[in-house]
Amino acid sequence: MSEGTGTGAGTGAGKGIDARGPRFAAAVTTVVLAAVLITGSGWLLVWQALAFAAGAAAGVGSSPYGWLFRTAVRPRLGPATEFEDPAPPRFAQAVGLFFAVVGVVGYLVGPEWLGLAATACALAAAFLNAAFGYCLGCEMYLLLRRAVG
Repeated sequence: MSEGTGTGAGTGAGKGIDARGPRFAAAVTTVVLAAVLITGSGWLLVWQALAFAAGAAAGVGSSPYGWLFRTAVRPRLGPATEFEDPAPPRFAQAVGLFFAVVGVVGYLVGPEWLGLAATACALAAAFLNAAFGYCLGCEMYLLLRRAVG
Protein backbone atom coordinates (compact mmCIF):
# COMPACT_ATOMS: atom_id res chain seq x y z
CA MET A 1 0.00 0.00 0.00
CA SER A 2 1.40 3.37 -0.93
CA GLU A 3 1.68 6.41 1.31
CA GLY A 4 -0.92 8.14 -0.84
CA THR A 5 -3.57 5.57 -0.05
CA GLY A 6 -2.39 4.91 3.49
CA THR A 7 -4.70 7.46 5.04
CA GLY A 8 -7.30 7.27 2.35
CA ALA A 9 -6.03 10.03 0.06
CA GLY A 10 -6.83 7.65 -2.61
CA THR A 11 -7.04 8.80 -6.14
CA GLY A 12 -3.95 10.00 -7.91
CA ALA A 13 -0.29 9.38 -7.46
CA GLY A 14 1.61 12.37 -6.21
CA LYS A 15 -1.37 13.99 -4.51
CA GLY A 16 -0.09 13.12 -1.07
CA ILE A 17 -2.08 12.00 1.94
CA ASP A 18 -5.46 13.12 3.16
CA ALA A 19 -4.60 15.89 5.66
CA ARG A 20 -7.43 14.78 7.93
CA GLY A 21 -5.68 11.47 8.67
CA PRO A 22 -2.73 12.87 10.62
CA ARG A 23 -5.04 15.23 12.51
CA PHE A 24 -7.26 12.31 13.49
CA ALA A 25 -4.19 10.38 14.62
CA ALA A 26 -3.08 13.40 16.64
CA ALA A 27 -6.48 13.51 18.36
CA VAL A 28 -6.27 9.84 19.32
CA THR A 29 -2.66 10.34 20.42
CA THR A 30 -3.77 13.28 22.58
CA VAL A 31 -6.28 11.05 24.38
CA VAL A 32 -3.75 8.25 24.86
CA LEU A 33 -1.03 10.58 26.17
CA ALA A 34 -3.47 12.31 28.51
CA ALA A 35 -4.42 8.87 29.86
CA VAL A 36 -0.71 8.11 30.37
CA LEU A 37 -0.29 11.28 32.41
CA ILE A 38 -3.43 10.60 34.45
CA THR A 39 -2.65 6.95 35.16
CA GLY A 40 1.15 7.02 35.14
CA SER A 41 1.08 3.88 32.99
CA GLY A 42 4.40 3.27 31.31
CA TRP A 43 2.85 0.31 29.48
CA LEU A 44 0.22 2.50 27.86
CA LEU A 45 3.08 4.73 26.73
CA VAL A 46 4.77 1.63 25.26
CA TRP A 47 1.62 1.19 23.11
CA GLN A 48 1.88 4.80 21.94
CA ALA A 49 5.59 4.35 21.20
CA LEU A 50 4.73 1.34 19.02
CA ALA A 51 2.10 3.40 17.19
CA PHE A 52 4.70 6.16 16.61
CA ALA A 53 7.23 3.56 15.44
CA ALA A 54 4.81 2.15 12.86
CA GLY A 55 4.07 5.66 11.56
CA ALA A 56 7.75 6.59 11.42
CA ALA A 57 8.86 3.35 9.76
CA ALA A 58 6.10 2.73 7.25
CA GLY A 59 4.25 6.04 6.98
CA VAL A 60 1.36 7.53 8.90
CA GLY A 61 -1.20 5.43 7.06
CA SER A 62 0.47 2.28 8.40
CA SER A 63 0.11 3.24 12.04
CA PRO A 64 -2.80 1.80 14.02
CA TYR A 65 -4.47 5.21 14.03
CA GLY A 66 -3.96 5.55 10.28
CA TRP A 67 -5.64 2.18 9.82
CA LEU A 68 -8.52 3.26 12.06
CA PHE A 69 -8.94 6.49 10.09
CA ARG A 70 -8.81 4.65 6.76
CA THR A 71 -11.26 1.91 7.70
CA ALA A 72 -13.69 3.51 10.16
CA VAL A 73 -13.57 7.29 9.75
CA ARG A 74 -12.67 8.17 6.16
CA PRO A 75 -15.51 6.18 4.56
CA ARG A 76 -17.99 8.30 6.53
CA LEU A 77 -16.47 11.61 5.42
CA GLY A 78 -16.72 13.43 2.13
CA PRO A 79 -13.90 13.27 -0.39
CA ALA A 80 -10.59 14.71 0.68
CA THR A 81 -10.01 18.26 -0.48
CA GLU A 82 -6.68 18.91 1.21
CA PHE A 83 -3.62 16.75 0.70
CA GLU A 84 -0.13 16.98 2.15
CA ASP A 85 3.30 15.55 1.56
CA PRO A 86 3.67 12.40 3.70
CA ALA A 87 7.31 13.14 4.66
CA PRO A 88 6.71 15.84 7.33
CA PRO A 89 4.06 13.81 9.26
CA ARG A 90 6.32 10.76 9.03
CA PHE A 91 9.18 12.78 10.53
CA ALA A 92 6.80 14.03 13.22
CA GLN A 93 6.03 10.40 14.10
CA ALA A 94 9.78 9.83 14.59
CA VAL A 95 9.96 12.86 16.89
CA GLY A 96 6.98 11.52 18.82
CA LEU A 97 8.71 8.15 19.03
CA PHE A 98 11.78 9.80 20.56
CA PHE A 99 9.71 11.49 23.27
CA ALA A 100 7.71 8.32 23.90
CA VAL A 101 10.85 6.21 24.31
CA VAL A 102 12.32 8.76 26.73
CA GLY A 103 9.00 8.71 28.59
CA VAL A 104 8.94 4.91 28.73
CA VAL A 105 12.43 4.89 30.22
CA GLY A 106 11.33 7.44 32.79
CA TYR A 107 8.19 5.54 33.78
CA LEU A 108 9.63 2.03 33.77
CA VAL A 109 13.25 2.61 34.89
CA GLY A 110 13.18 6.08 36.43
CA PRO A 111 13.21 8.84 37.26
CA GLU A 112 9.45 9.23 37.01
CA TRP A 113 9.69 12.99 36.38
CA LEU A 114 11.43 12.17 33.10
CA GLY A 115 8.44 10.10 32.01
CA LEU A 116 6.06 12.87 33.02
CA ALA A 117 8.07 15.57 31.24
CA ALA A 118 8.58 13.63 28.00
CA THR A 119 4.93 12.59 27.90
CA ALA A 120 3.77 16.15 28.57
CA CYS A 121 5.92 17.45 25.69
CA ALA A 122 4.50 14.84 23.31
CA LEU A 123 0.98 15.62 24.55
CA ALA A 124 1.44 19.35 23.91
CA ALA A 125 2.60 18.67 20.35
CA ALA A 126 -0.22 16.20 19.64
CA PHE A 127 -2.81 18.60 21.04
CA LEU A 128 -1.54 21.48 18.86
CA ASN A 129 -1.93 19.29 15.80
CA ALA A 130 -5.32 17.88 16.77
CA ALA A 131 -6.88 21.16 17.87
CA PHE A 132 -5.25 23.72 15.60
CA GLY A 133 -3.68 21.77 12.73
CA TYR A 134 -0.21 22.97 13.77
CA CYS A 135 2.24 20.08 13.53
CA LEU A 136 5.44 20.87 15.44
CA GLY A 137 7.28 17.84 14.07
CA CYS A 138 6.29 18.83 10.53
CA GLU A 139 7.61 22.34 11.10
CA MET A 140 10.87 20.86 12.45
CA TYR A 141 11.13 18.77 9.28
CA LEU A 142 10.68 21.83 7.06
CA LEU A 143 13.24 23.85 9.06
CA LEU A 144 15.77 21.03 8.83
CA ARG A 145 15.19 20.70 5.08
CA ARG A 146 15.85 24.43 4.61
CA ALA A 147 18.95 24.31 6.83
CA VAL A 148 20.43 21.28 5.06
CA GLY A 149 19.93 22.65 1.63
